[in-house]
Amino acid sequence: MRISITLLLGALCATSGTSAAQESMARRSLDGGRLAWTRDYLSAQAARGAFPGAVLLVGWGDAEFLAAVGHYGRDDLRPVTDSTIYDLASLTKVVGLTTAVMLLVADGVLDLDASVAAYVPAFLGEGKDQVRVRHLLTHTSGLAPWEPFYRETHSRQEALDRVLAAPLQTLPGARYAYSDLGAIVLTQIVETVAGESLEHLLARRVFEPLGMTDTRFRPPASWRPRIAPTEDDPWRGRVLRGEVHDENAARLGGVSGHAGIFSTAPDLSRFARWLLDVYHDRLSEDAPIHLSADLVRQFTSKQPGPEGSTRALGWDTPTPGGGGSAGHLLSPTSFGHTGFTGTSIWIDPDRELFIILLTNRVHPSRENTAIRRVRSTVADSVVKAVDGG
Repeated sequence: MRISITLLLGALCATSGTSAAQESMARRSLDGGRLAWTRDYLSAQAARGAFPGAVLLVGWGDAEFLAAVGHYGRDDLRPVTDSTIYDLASLTKVVGLTTAVMLLVADGVLDLDASVAAYVPAFLGEGKDQVRVRHLLTHTSGLAPWEPFYRETHSRQEALDRVLAAPLQTLPGARYAYSDLGAIVLTQIVETVAGESLEHLLARRVFEPLGMTDTRFRPPASWRPRIAPTEDDPWRGRVLRGEVHDENAARLGGVSGHAGIFSTAPDLSRFARWLLDVYHDRLSEDAPIHLSADLVRQFTSKQPGPEGSTRALGWDTPTPGGGGSAGHLLSPTSFGHTGFTGTSIWIDPDRELFIILLTNRVHPSRENTAIRRVRSTVADSVVKAVDGG
């Protein structure tokens, strides 16, 4: 098993005119020894078949640690590297869709407490006039979690019409149920308000300004050699590589707010650092994207909701008592998300820490669920390493 490790340390801040907090952050370092156990654990999990390969990127203050373990896939034994591209699956909901919503709220053109029907009049049915944009972000709209509409429709528009016509299963706000359908409806709101596709909006206002050059929907054929394969898909009759894994997103043409973005760990590091800078209100005047700290803190804080919900606005928060993908040790202010293909991101603003884990655990089959224990173990081991445990 070949292991590739890249260690990146930010330049130290000049002591002149630098606050004690900034100096403390600059002195942090992530050497290979500090995270050796985590790296070796991931290597062992790849060898045991939890996933063909994985890329871990940990950011702590100005320092970064990156480890790539394993290989691309069953029929591609090349070792993965920091430039390996992964299907992010539901990380699309936060890196893409939620960020787009924040931008439109900041622009003053989207109201979280407005009814969904005010933006998408075709969202009709019993009780649906009570569904607010906020309900879609917290997965409390009452919409079903998922439906296999990819099997029953033949075009993007037909699929969108089916989602808009879907009945509520419960009254809005009465139950938490993680819903891809809600994210698809929210995508239509974003595109209506913005007057452009989610794909173009994110490229123009997020990915390009942040220098996320390896992040996009519908990657071109030239990217294919760097993309980790996902499932040997019975519906499409082939191993997927560079095509979105999620079937409903595929029916929607590969672009949706619930799934479809491909990216690398270094690109997601740029995104996480930008979010932390906004969260702590330390963006410079020439920053490529400006949002208010209050807005980002609102979106990343746990919201009031029904029993069982750990949701912020779009983002998730740690499960009380541990046991989820965030493990047991991240700060209560942490926020993150997971993706079905085997991806996850967790950001701990109290520690100035983020943990990005990208895998293709669904290759060659989605029946492999070992990633569930791996995420929690990785999160806990990283926190112990940076806390000196």
